[in-house]
Amino acid sequence: MMRSGNPALKQDTFSVPYSQRSTDVMTLNGTVNKCFISGMILLIAAMFVWERFFGQAEPVPPMGYIWGGSIGGFIVALVTIFKKQWSPYTVPLYAGLEGLFLGGISAMFELRFPGIVVQAVGLTMMVFIALLMAYKSGLIKATENFKLGITAATGGIALFYLLQIILGFFGVTVPYIHESGAIGIGFSLFVVVIAALNLVMDFDFIEAGAESGAPKYMEWFGAFGLLVTLIWLYLEILRLLSKLQSRD
Repeated sequence: MMRSGNPALKQDTFSVPYSQRSTDVMTLNGTVNKCFISGMILLIAAMFVWERFFGQAEPVPPMGYIWGGSIGGFIVALVTIFKKQWSPYTVPLYAGLEGLFLGGISAMFELRFPGIVVQAVGLTMMVFIALLMAYKSGLIKATENFKLGITAATGGIALFYLLQIILGFFGVTVPYIHESGAIGIGFSLFVVVIAALNLVMDFDFIEAGAESGAPKYMEWFGAFGLLVTLIWLYLEILRLLSKLQSRD
């Protein structure tokens, strides 16, 4: 049974009726290439916001980009999930919108912790490349127990974050988690590890889709799933680094 902690990649994501199968099918390498293209679009959009904030005499406040990118990205993500055949068009749009969001968030972190963004981007890319190589070499295998554990941990983190949002409406905050103490750093490190291991599940799920004969456009949808995980991983690494630098 295929299982993934990524909400974009579910058990029936790549199931295709036999009559619709083609010799021109998705591949893991093709999906990674589409993810690279999407990542470049995201980077260009993020650099646009970065330049508007740091490269002008009168910095443009990033909150408009943050809200516009996050809301727009969420809407496009839903469209992509329910209309997978549109993914060659919606995924680049999603990447651009998320770039606006990440550009604004990154600018705010950089303003407080100079140099943190370069570190976070570098670590995210290194984790991605290392896990991809480990997966393709067979060093890491997505067994059923592995998938069950990561899915459960991912779901627990999601529920915890949701609880935080709900409590926030009542002015209640969870102590220690967002602080730079041992508990806060330990929690962030745990979340970073879980986010990273979700990449292994995504690789396995995409490879299973390729083996099932999913059409070529599903490479874009697979890239969307990878992008969702990478964005989560980057944000968690950014949060972890900010806590570590707050201790200095």
